[in-house]
Amino acid sequence: MNYFVTGASGFIGRRLVEKLLQRPDAQIYYLILERELPMVETLHQRWGSAAQRTTPIVGDLTQPRLGISDSDTAMLKGTVNHFFHLAAIYDLKASAELQEKVNIQGTRNAIACAEAIEAGCFHLTSSIAAAGLYEGVFREDMFEEAEELDNPYYRTKHESEGVVRREYSRPWRVYRPGIVVGDSRTGEMDKIDGPYYFFKLIQKLRRTLPPWMPMVGIEGGRLNLVPVNFIVDAIDHIAHQDGLDGQCFHLVDPNPNRVGDILNLFAHAAHAPEMSLRVNALMFAFIPRSIKTALAHFKPARRIRDQILKDLGMPADIMRFVNYPTRFDCRETLKALKGTDIAVPPLESYAWRLWDYWERHLDPELFIDRSLTGAVKDKIVLITGASAGIGKAAACKIAEAGAKVLIVARTEEKLLETQQEITARGGTAFIYTADVSDTASCDRLIQQVLADHGGVDILINNAGRSIRRAIENSLDRFHDYERTMQLNYFGALRLIMGFIPGMLQKKRGHVINISSIGVLSNAPRFSAYVASKAALDAFSRCAVAEFSDSGIDFTTINMPLVRTEMIAPTKIYQHVPTLSPEEAADLIVQAIIYKPERIATRVGVFAQVLHAVAPKVYAVIMNTAFRLFPESSAAKGQHAEQEPSLEQISFAQFTRGIYW
Repeated sequence: MNYFVTGASGFIGRRLVEKLLQRPDAQIYYLILERELPMVETLHQRWGSAAQRTTPIVGDLTQPRLGISDSDTAMLKGTVNHFFHLAAIYDLKASAELQEKVNIQGTRNAIACAEAIEAGCFHLTSSIAAAGLYEGVFREDMFEEAEELDNPYYRTKHESEGVVRREYSRPWRVYRPGIVVGDSRTGEMDKIDGPYYFFKLIQKLRRTLPPWMPMVGIEGGRLNLVPVNFIVDAIDHIAHQDGLDGQCFHLVDPNPNRVGDILNLFAHAAHAPEMSLRVNALMFAFIPRSIKTALAHFKPARRIRDQILKDLGMPADIMRFVNYPTRFDCRETLKALKGTDIAVPPLESYAWRLWDYWERHLDPELFIDRSLTGAVKDKIVLITGASAGIGKAAACKIAEAGAKVLIVARTEEKLLETQQEITARGGTAFIYTADVSDTASCDRLIQQVLADHGGVDILINNAGRSIRRAIENSLDRFHDYERTMQLNYFGALRLIMGFIPGMLQKKRGHVINISSIGVLSNAPRFSAYVASKAALDAFSRCAVAEFSDSGIDFTTINMPLVRTEMIAPTKIYQHVPTLSPEEAADLIVQAIIYKPERIATRVGVFAQVLHAVAPKVYAVIMNTAFRLFPESSAAKGQHAEQEPSLEQISFAQFTRGIYW
């Protein structure tokens, strides 16, 4: 038995060839582009020893008669019993032009080739998309009744099937698979499509919320998911049955699940929160089409939608599947498969395999360059407060990764030590002495950096000043607030405003502001410090809103307590959990690679949420802590400081990272 297969290197095609090769008399010819010939060895490894019964035929789906040479055409003529046409575009994101070229014209070229070689039966692998968005039950004998074919994918799948029905004069059979997912036995899949577009959302929910958290979701229409192994087994069996020419077969699940059920099955597989309450999305159908159209064209709403879909890796058209209106009758398929064990397994029996394979092999995050080198190599990175502590640790890591680091501090001697350490590690560092709390010094720094390097790619505002003193002990120390604000807010702001013009011109840049967990926890005794950092946080939030479409990112790091010279005068911090400067620098590295808007610890986020939900209760908790921890000896003008009590240490351990 001789076969000719297009799309043999594709997800379904290579499995169909593998299945056909289980027939001892099968001889398979398959179409392949000339540039894809190196893939032949990989395909043969998959097919094993039976691959010796396969022959690649060089051609091109977009060329007349598949671009097969005259000699190959003559060799194949009259010998091919079954012609399987699987090559097509199965991608909602593909352009309309490409889909028309491949799906419609490619099918026309395939039937011309089948005519030329006098193939026995032409088998077209179409799709349920050929029905468009038909309202109701679409039978296997229906074709012209398809509705709402505006989407290029629906339209080209419908038209390609029409080409076979209208233009092919020899025997044919059409197969309309449902939404194809991975192998139900292994979970193997080769791309993100269909329900896989929702996996990133499920993963984000899992990372944010505990699995027991009840969720409100959607009910949605019924989506017809079928594993690839069922598709292959069904096509192979039906293709070899007599008396079925001129028929269409729906390779679908006779009992499809609703969108809400599908999402819950995958959420369960992912150990993510499930939707306990589901709302039927059809309840929004009463909204007039004119209002929906107006909202779709409302630019702010469109940009918000597009950004959400971009973050989740979803195409815009995926939302049309939420209320998918079509049910598919498959009685002819069930009749053809009667007496076999070929059937669609229940999704709950293999959803975990699909999730596991996606998370291990297809998750887009797996393909992100997570190396610091990939993010900073040959870029100009300016770090203030880089002579010690967090700034020095970050400068060493970033320079070692290949960036040109501009280290800024007041003391040249310490900067030289940092530069020597960076150079010893093979990095490059440039020294700039400046007092960030002085506006004139900031201006000189900006002008010098612009003259030397033309600007910066990443600005890290790390220099800061902290004062631990209760408000009642600061009533005659207004200058504490002034000098803290001058460095922590105005100094950082001056640098941002000095380097933003260059970032705007290049349409790229990243500003990282080292803030404090105190902004989230409203730490007592740090009113001057927290207020200055809160001002910088607020500015960053405003800047994000203004520059989100300009290629400039802002990241705020609400840094927990770090073991630096800044906290040295407060002896109690020697007995509580703190980050090392290197660990704090790792948070900066994380900010550079991922560019989030905020990085904060769970304790900090919990404190912020608790304050928002129960502010008076939170105030009592913080006041209790305020009374528990005494004023530092430095704030009281003393030199000796008592050892912390067991109660103080225990409380600090429980609230890890918060300043007390």
